[in-house]
Amino acid sequence: MKILALEFSSLHRSVAVLDTSASKPLPAATSRESEGRETHAFAMIEKALNQARLSRKSIDCLCVGLGPGSYTGIRVAISVAQGWQLGRGVKLLAISSVECLATQANEQRLHGTVNIAIDAQRNEFYLASYNVSDAALQLTQPLRLVSADEIQKLISKGERVIGPNLTDSFPAAHNLWPDAATLAQLAAGRDNFVMGEQLEPIYLRPATFVKAPPPRILPP
Repeated sequence: MKILALEFSSLHRSVAVLDTSASKPLPAATSRESEGRETHAFAMIEKALNQARLSRKSIDCLCVGLGPGSYTGIRVAISVAQGWQLGRGVKLLAISSVECLATQANEQRLHGTVNIAIDAQRNEFYLASYNVSDAALQLTQPLRLVSADEIQKLISKGERVIGPNLTDSFPAAHNLWPDAATLAQLAAGRDNFVMGEQLEPIYLRPATFVKAPPPRILPP
């Protein structure tokens, strides 16, 4: 299977192409960008495809990192995946960017209790906790919203806290960004495919909006 993975949930955006059908699969071909907030999705895709010597039509499956993180970036990735499925009928996979980070922590041998924190704005952070070892990743505390003070308390107790751009707020934390190459490796072992309309960013806050008042009708 030829997999195209899109991980746009942080300011370090990445695309990876992995061909699992080869007799000796090569590491994923990757394209990354971290300058500015604009996502050059198709330029990154073309670069990764060229590195892998594959064409767009050869892709069998797209995998999207669903965050949490940059709502706009994740939406861009979802839009690309939805359009690709409509145009080519490819399979789609969705994987939490937190799971991607936990896997990367294991690859970097950051073993033991690992707290993964991602900025949720409004002085809050998404937080999930894992027990990371060579044998397995075990989720010990599911993803939830916490205050910045709670993140600082974990660090003060000597617990390991990792995530994108964390040292800007917590100098003792460990910066780690979700990467599409890891996302592609995770996708290679899965078959829980979804339809494009099922893709939604991971966003724990309830949706809120204020309905606009009806238009005023002025007397003649």
